[in-house]
Amino acid sequence: MDENPNEDKRSEHFMDFDHQDVKRLRTDFEHEESSTSSSTSENDSSINYCGDQSASTSSDSGLPQSSTVPSVESSHDTTLLPDETSADATYPIASQTQDQPLQEPGSRAWESDAFSNLQSSSEDTILGTDSESEEEAEEEDVLSKEKPKPTWFLVPEVMSRQYGYTAKKANPALFQQRCYGSLMCVQKLELMYKLEESEGCVNSLNFSADGRLLASGSDDLKVVLWDWPVGKCLLKINTKHKRNIFQTKFIDLKGPDLHLATAGRDGHVWYLQIGNDGLRDSRKLGQHRGPCHKLSVLRDQPQVLLSAGEDGIVFSYDVRKSHPERVVHVKDNSGREVSLYSIHSNPLKSTEFCVAGRENSVRIFDQRKSSRPITKLCPYKSSDEKLRNGLHITCAVYNHDGSEVLASYNDDDIYLFDVDKGSGIYAHKYSGHRNGATIKASVGVSFFGPQSEFIMSGSDCAHVFFWDKKTEAITQFLRADDNGVVNCLEPHPQLPFLATSGLDWDVKLWVPSCEEEPALSDLASTIKENKKCGWGNFESGSESEESSDDLDFALGFRFGW
Repeated sequence: MDENPNEDKRSEHFMDFDHQDVKRLRTDFEHEESSTSSSTSENDSSINYCGDQSASTSSDSGLPQSSTVPSVESSHDTTLLPDETSADATYPIASQTQDQPLQEPGSRAWESDAFSNLQSSSEDTILGTDSESEEEAEEEDVLSKEKPKPTWFLVPEVMSRQYGYTAKKANPALFQQRCYGSLMCVQKLELMYKLEESEGCVNSLNFSADGRLLASGSDDLKVVLWDWPVGKCLLKINTKHKRNIFQTKFIDLKGPDLHLATAGRDGHVWYLQIGNDGLRDSRKLGQHRGPCHKLSVLRDQPQVLLSAGEDGIVFSYDVRKSHPERVVHVKDNSGREVSLYSIHSNPLKSTEFCVAGRENSVRIFDQRKSSRPITKLCPYKSSDEKLRNGLHITCAVYNHDGSEVLASYNDDDIYLFDVDKGSGIYAHKYSGHRNGATIKASVGVSFFGPQSEFIMSGSDCAHVFFWDKKTEAITQFLRADDNGVVNCLEPHPQLPFLATSGLDWDVKLWVPSCEEEPALSDLASTIKENKKCGWGNFESGSESEESSDDLDFALGFRFGW
């Protein structure tokens, strides 16, 4: 039977259209695949870069490293279309079964299978695009937070005080507090100078109670006392720690001598008494079976301090006594001890303290009955996927009156809890920084201002972030480290000054003297990079422990430990 010539023309027309469409789709697909592969390579490089940073850091410890994202490769076999015009294009071969004959290239059946495979691949690409869109939406949400408006202005405040317009508020202490807690002081912070005396990463900073002196402890196993207003080193003390110093605290005892307590990776807690002629007394108060990251001094009992270690134990020390008291041994629901990275005492209730570590909850205890916690604070429900992926807390602190607790999670955000509301409910969430590529007790987090008006945190991206507590908006963004990680923040007890340290072998002092408004020029790109490199990457603790040991060996070789 003769074929209809008009039908043949229509068939050829559709075939040409199909070939062109296949080429166009395939070209778009290859472009998307190339972009995805390039983006994946950049992510791998960024994440490996974070790992390198943590490797140079973890002298201080051994924090879980952020897991790398494996590159995505297409599993389709390819062949060339025999058409001369499409010699450079590649097409996926349709899957064959034993009962199904191999389709010839160029046939309608072959093209139908090609379209089917291209459609499936395009759907995968669309899913990836949706995921990227979600990340971009999160970044935009961080940047779109409503910026707070200034409520305190220096010149009108000074004039009103001089003229007596605000006699009820003329108290210098009130003026000082309002200045300290103002948005103006946060936005005008700039680097005053660097204190350079240590021969290793500086892991701990602490101002004395009157704010005149600053103590720093570093990987070189030395404690340095600073007359920070003039940038002068007063005393450099060789401690008896065997490994990195993680914490240095002033003990505010009466008398002419200075008193300090230190803790380190060797698990030892030491007491130092310093006179005008130098170190007078040094004795070990106690020891943990694992590293001890944090100490907390009781405000109304300065002779008593608490320590928390990776052995899950909280000790109480009285410097007048020779032996410590064990307060609590923290264990999870299965009976395994919880490694603790942080401890902080309630400033108004000295018997109450909070601890946090390799667990997803902040636990609050009362020393008078410490068999079980008063409450647990966690922003997630027990069924949440993040709780099954190694989520833990690197730092938790009380606010100025003990009514709120601030917790920083690894590879996640910072959460503010109302102590009275319990777990599962958080008041605010602060995003944009990165916390995951440094030591276990990693990036520090703290309040800034006499009434805890602002939230501040270091970051693995070498910056310090400030957020307004109520609006969650980023109000300041400072480059505070040359080597990549800021893990220690210490606000001055009375003045709007800040001391920071990290991987650099120095201490940086920040004062509100900048005459220009903060530009925040690199904020958007930094948040985007932090999102790619840090947020949502979790890993188990076993690998981090092994990498920590390797880093300890390297540091021991470097410093001769």
